[in-house]
Amino acid sequence: MERITIDVVSDVVCPWCYLGKARLELAIAEVQDEIGVDINWRPYRLNPDYPREGVDQKKAHKMLTDLGREVGIAFDFEAIKIGPNTLDAHRLIHWAMIEGREKQDKAVAALFKANFEEGRNVGDHAVLLDIAEKAGLDRSVIASLLASDADRDLIVAEIKAAQEMGVNGVPFFIFDQQYAVSGAQTPDVLANALRDIAKAKAEARSGLN
Repeated sequence: MERITIDVVSDVVCPWCYLGKARLELAIAEVQDEIGVDINWRPYRLNPDYPREGVDQKKAHKMLTDLGREVGIAFDFEAIKIGPNTLDAHRLIHWAMIEGREKQDKAVAALFKANFEEGRNVGDHAVLLDIAEKAGLDRSVIASLLASDADRDLIVAEIKAAQEMGVNGVPFFIFDQQYAVSGAQTPDVLANALRDIAKAKAEARSGLN
């Protein structure tokens, strides 16, 4: 079975990223008998200039609500009162990854859900600590990390590197660090991309033998 690593560049306040995550999961489910997939979540900030406390925003997205419903996301844009600064959320995702992909995925899923379905401010440390705990991280360790500047520069540098590589919108999927797919593509497009890459890898390997 071929294994493919996907780096997903996203922001937890990007509704298209949440949609993209759900669609990617459907694509992975479609090819799981033939291809193994490992996901790394990479940071991006749509609104890097937002203050730490976030900004007030109220707007409905009917099309996104409909698209979300198709993949099991209950978008509640009315509930989102604050557009948060997501730097600390990305720090949390980074710390979760240190403990393993499973914890990172749980943290990412909980951040998207908190922001888009529960209207919680994912820039708020109390919210982040609840999410960290649910993802299986040590609450007191994360609390002291959040209170510090730990890994702040690393996240900013990683976002800058993505932008320099040509990422100017999210979600952005990078397959095996060489093939890129931009935007919240439908599950069939993503599944086909996975199949094409797996086939190319298998052919390259048989050519080496």
